[in-house]
Amino acid sequence: MSNFYDKVTGKGWLRRHDGVAAVTLRKVYIIISSPSIAKQILKDHDAIFANRDIPVAAIKGTFGGLDIVWRSNGPELHKLRKLVVSEIMSNKSLDACYEFRRREIQYMVKNIHGKIGSPINLSEQIFLTAFNVTINMLWGGSLNGEESNLGLEFRDQFKEFVKLMVEPNISDMFPMLRPFDLQGIESKAKKHISWLYGFFELVIEQRKLGEGPNMADSKDFLQQLLELNQTGDVKTSLSMKEINAMLLNIVTGATDTTFTTIEWAMTELLRHPNKLQRVVEELDAIIGDQNIVEEFHLPRLLYLEAVVKETLRIHPPAPLLMPHMSSETTIIAGYTIPKNSNIYFNVWAIQRDAEFWEDPLQFEPERFLNVIEKRNYKGNSFDFFPFGSGRRICVGISMAEKIIMLMLATLLHCFEWELPNGRKPDVKEKLHLLLSKVEPLVVVPISRSSKWRHCG
Repeated sequence: MSNFYDKVTGKGWLRRHDGVAAVTLRKVYIIISSPSIAKQILKDHDAIFANRDIPVAAIKGTFGGLDIVWRSNGPELHKLRKLVVSEIMSNKSLDACYEFRRREIQYMVKNIHGKIGSPINLSEQIFLTAFNVTINMLWGGSLNGEESNLGLEFRDQFKEFVKLMVEPNISDMFPMLRPFDLQGIESKAKKHISWLYGFFELVIEQRKLGEGPNMADSKDFLQQLLELNQTGDVKTSLSMKEINAMLLNIVTGATDTTFTTIEWAMTELLRHPNKLQRVVEELDAIIGDQNIVEEFHLPRLLYLEAVVKETLRIHPPAPLLMPHMSSETTIIAGYTIPKNSNIYFNVWAIQRDAEFWEDPLQFEPERFLNVIEKRNYKGNSFDFFPFGSGRRICVGISMAEKIIMLMLATLLHCFEWELPNGRKPDVKEKLHLLLSKVEPLVVVPISRSSKWRHCG
């Protein structure tokens, strides 16, 4: 189990096991690498496979599964998902927050322009911008300048917490051993999660004291959550533990998806100068020399959208998605899946499989140009479902799509990019719960002089 993710995402595994494989280590782990079988599970038998088997580290990190990601299927989960979709992810809510996104992305541009001609850690810059965009939309805050170190500390604390969730833990196999915490995973998780929730508690305390940002402006999402904590209606009320767990889900989910996708997209474009040139030509044609990128431009940037989708095809943010658990014994495609089995969907392998994709290892955004609508993020195409499918599909797709497109378009419209000292882009992957690059993307920004006055 120590290299579980590396093993099951491999191309050889996919071919040897005909789309379904099982590993039994006290519990049953089933890996699905077949689109047709994924469809049967996630669409035809969705309700049976909508639960989670929550690991010990996640139990500690979510107050026993009070969040959206790990919560068991049922009315409480539906309440949380409905709240997020209606209050944050609706078109009305996202449009109302546009100025927040615009402001943080313009700050990113000015920050990068101050480092023209020098190597910069673009991965770090992308993360901080995605983080600030997200928290600005939630409660009007941001961490810039010297405070940016706090954002990087948040990243590092969460990264260590995620490692603990996927680390093989004997307490997950034998629950009776959990009180002994033999590997120290629970105590380590407590340390990291205490820091993360301490971050949110400080923001919440400032808001309660009237010291938080934007108190005089429109009611933001944090304010709505705090008001739900005060209501006596059982159907809509939220505990403070639920509020903290939900904030962690939204901040980390939105930030990590945005960060990894843009980082990989920039890497692939630098590896393929002809594709990069086509993106730039589209941006110049649609946006022009005299304008900055605005969200109303995005629906017309069809090639850029294809670049994002091709990036998500080759480098899905969660290579095995989040594990589902069967609530009853079920027969799928002739296979008996026992009750309480953990089901992983190997989207990393499916989206690289030559049976469904021509030249699957080649970065070819053009493959999406004639199927933009068909190959969407709604989870209806089971050879391309980077955000999952069914009732546990990612709730933040609409927000992530807007942020990714706006940030990527801005980076490519305002700057040219070079690799320092003639290096080649590194494409080595770390395959865990989240897909990341082994090495950060270090590049040299070059000002597009005709654009800078308007970009900045």
